[in-house]
Amino acid sequence: MCLAVPGRVEVIDGDDPLLRTARVRFDGARRRVQLVYTPEAEVGDWVLVHVGFAISVIDEAAAHRTLELLDQVASPPVGEGSS
Repeated sequence: MCLAVPGRVEVIDGDDPLLRTARVRFDGARRRVQLVYTPEAEVGDWVLVHVGFAISVIDEAAAHRTLELLDQVASPPVGEGSS
């Protein structure tokens, strides 16, 4: 199974479309991400990131919906997981 996680671009480094990278924020964590597949990405954009590569630019509403779904998957159903 593959998983892409939304994050927000904070800083972009480089001008060459094949070498540009970004610092992307994921709910407090920051990671360096390659932008080769998303040359249109700009600071402030939300991107879907898979194995260190931004694979698409998405709108903020889609990013928040995805983050909510990931939170639901990560949380055990009410009544389960507590002893």
